[in-house]
Amino acid sequence: MRIQEIHPNPDRTLLVIAEDGRIGLFDVTPYLHDEAFAELQNESAFMQIFNGKYFIEWNCGADLSADTIEARWKLQQKYPAN
Repeated sequence: MRIQEIHPNPDRTLLVIAEDGRIGLFDVTPYLHDEAFAELQNESAFMQIFNGKYFIEWNCGADLSADTIEARWKLQQKYPAN
C-alpha cells in the first residue's frame, strides 16, 4: 500500500487514504505505551506527522510502515478505481 494522505486526529487515530482509493482509520493508542511512541501522548507532537508514502513518521522519530497500518486499520470505504 502507498499512502496518499494521512490526517491525524486528536483522539490519536489516523485517517489514512491509500492511493488505490481505500480509506481507513488506524488507532495509534495501543502503541503509546512503547517508549518510541510515548511523546505522541502530547497532542501537539501527534499532529506533526510526515507522509513518506510507504511509511509515516513523526518529528519525535516514531514511525509506522504502510504495511503495519494496512494490517491493522479499520477500512471505512473504498472508491472505485478509475
